[in-house]
Amino acid sequence: MRNVLATIVGFIVASITVYIFESLLGQTLFPLPEGSNPMDMEWIKNNMDKIPVGAKIFVVLAHFLGIIVGMWIAGLISKTSMVPAYIVGGLMLAATAFNIIMLPKELWFTIADAAFAIIGFLIGKSMARKQLTN
Repeated sequence: MRNVLATIVGFIVASITVYIFESLLGQTLFPLPEGSNPMDMEWIKNNMDKIPVGAKIFVVLAHFLGIIVGMWIAGLISKTSMVPAYIVGGLMLAATAFNIIMLPKELWFTIADAAFAIIGFLIGKSMARKQLTN
């Protein structure tokens, strides 16, 4: 039961971390153009060139940190298994891949998002492993 809780809480914390960095910080520091609708995938697809570079960097940062924090929290709660951390990390990697595939992006953005997500997974794995008590 503890591992189920670790997985759920880890995923929720990862999602909240992404939301904070992507939406609250990124879009506050680098506002989207007037009349934009960040909840509308069609608007984003058609207007990716109008989104500020700083906001895009915060998206990469959000995915990176979300994976790390979510995996760390899953390991912190589980204490006995890496499975919850791997599930959280896998779900967050899948979400990042979905984002990369569904939205047309500049090459730098795609490469940075994928690379930092993978690096985040590796760091998150290391941090989660340090929480295990065997």
